[in-house]
Amino acid sequence: MAPPRPERRRSEELSDEPDRILDLIVVGAGPAGLAVSIAATQRKLVHEVLEKGVLVNSIFHFPSNMTFFTTPELLEIGGLPFVTPYEKPTRAEALRYYRRVSDSFSLPLALGEDVKSIESRPREGTPSFVVRSESPRGARARTSRAVAIATGYYDQPNTLGIPGEDLPHVSHYYGDAHAFYRKRVVVVGGKNSAAIAALELHRAGASVTLVHRREKLGDAIKYWIRPDIENRIKEGSVRALYDSTVVEIRGDGVILETPRGRQALPADAVLLLTGYRPDVGLLKGAGVDVDPVTLKPSLNPTTFESNVPGLYLAGAIVSGRETNKIFIENGRFHGEAIARGIEERRSSEHVGT
Repeated sequence: MAPPRPERRRSEELSDEPDRILDLIVVGAGPAGLAVSIAATQRKLVHEVLEKGVLVNSIFHFPSNMTFFTTPELLEIGGLPFVTPYEKPTRAEALRYYRRVSDSFSLPLALGEDVKSIESRPREGTPSFVVRSESPRGARARTSRAVAIATGYYDQPNTLGIPGEDLPHVSHYYGDAHAFYRKRVVVVGGKNSAAIAALELHRAGASVTLVHRREKLGDAIKYWIRPDIENRIKEGSVRALYDSTVVEIRGDGVILETPRGRQALPADAVLLLTGYRPDVGLLKGAGVDVDPVTLKPSLNPTTFESNVPGLYLAGAIVSGRETNKIFIENGRFHGEAIARGIEERRSSEHVGT
C-alpha cells in the first residue's frame, strides 16, 4: 500500500486555489471601505474587502474614551441609522454600529489580510488586477477587474526624526490616561488630539507638559475644548511650552529647543501627537501618480478613479497630507460613485462584446 500523502500546509492550499476573477477588491475595512462594499453589494458586484487589522481598525485604535466631534447621522453608511442617546457618539458605539452594518449587509470581509502589492494586468484592453496579500493563513493572490483602495492614514504617524523616538516610553498614539497616573508626561502637539490628551492625563493624576512648536495652540481646536485647555494652562494644572521643539528623547526625559535656549525636561512618558499621513507605497507600486510634496494621488474627482484604469481611491487617502479635508462624514459618499463607475464600465464592456 502506498504511504499516505503528507498533509498540505494551508498556505499551499491557498496558493493552489483556482483563480476566480472578482468584480472588485476593496483594500481597507474602515467606514469608507465599508461604504464601497455596501454600494458594491447593492449593485451585485462580486467583491471582497481585505483588511490587515480588525474591522474599522483605526477607530479600534482610537483612545478608549474618545467621543467623536460629529453627530451620529453623519457617521451613517448604507442608510442604516446610528442610534445613540448622546449628541456625539463614543468610540465604543461606533465599533458596535459598524459591526451591525457589516452583518446587516453580509459584507464579504477578509480580516487580518495584509495587502502587499497590487499589479495592473490589463486583459484585451480591459482593466484587471492581481492583488497579493499575506495573513496567518499564508500568502494569497486574488484577481479582480477593479480595485478600490481605502486605507486611510492613521497607521502612518508623522515622525520627528530625532534620537530616542523609538524608545519604549515614546508613542505616537494616546490610549487610556489611567496608565499614566502619577507619571510625568510630555505631550508634543498643539491641536485637538494633544489638547484632549493633556486634559485627560491631568484629570487622571499625571503631571503634564504640553510642548508646541507654534506660539499658540492651533486655531482648529474645537470650541468646547479650547476654553478647558486654556484655563488649565492659565491656572498651571497643565504646563505649556510654546515656540519649542523636542530635539532628543532620553530614557529620563527630553531635550527641548526653546526661545531661551536648550533645556532638559524630565519625563516618564512622551506622547508625540503630531498627526498622521497616508502610506502611499501601495499606490505607487500599483502605478498611481502621487505628488511628492502633498502626497495627493492623481484621480478623477467625480468618479474617484486614479490614473490607473480600474483602480479607485476612497476616503481620507484621497486628500494626501491634508488629512483635515476628508473625514467619515464626506468619505462615506465615495463608495456610491466608485460602484457606479465600475458598473457603468462593466455594462459598456458587455455592449462592446
